[in-house]
Amino acid sequence: MINLVQGWFRELAAVQEFFLRNQTDNLVAAAKAIASAFERGQKLLICGNGGSAADAQHMAAEFVNRFIIERPPLPALALTTDSSVLTAIGNDYSYNDVFAKQLKALGQSGDVLLAISTSGRSVNVLAAAKEAKSRGIYVIALAGGSGGPLAAEADLAIVVPSEITPHIQEAHLTAEHLICEMVDRILFLMPGS
Repeated sequence: MINLVQGWFRELAAVQEFFLRNQTDNLVAAAKAIASAFERGQKLLICGNGGSAADAQHMAAEFVNRFIIERPPLPALALTTDSSVLTAIGNDYSYNDVFAKQLKALGQSGDVLLAISTSGRSVNVLAAAKEAKSRGIYVIALAGGSGGPLAAEADLAIVVPSEITPHIQEAHLTAEHLICEMVDRILFLMPGS
């Protein structure tokens, strides 16, 4: 078991080190895009499946409540939380439409969509990205592996180069927390920078 623990942490450290070397500029760009949308009175919409759905809800909570510093709530919405909406769309149309249809109802030009998919191939997340782009919503992809078609569809792609889903998710959570921290700094600790 000790070898399992040590191996897990070594693999994760290698993934995060590569991620740090290659995605820092994209993380900063994502934070700036989200902060800019908030400054303009726009919102952040977030979607994903499974663990990525949990990440969407977690990140929305960090913005609506607070991350670390005391500050006003920020308009972020996880498209993964309304079970009546999700099941109605899934039943009446298709599960592939559960996020895109919500974007049609709630998304506005100038908003930002954070589309999370560890594979970069989630059909419903990709449909959301396409719908967002058609509405003038800036799309940030948070993906793994090669980034898949989601990275190609996005305005900005942050990709964790791993095929191990848990390590991708662990790096995604770090990225999400860093984005929250940077947005807070941009808006409340370094205004005008």
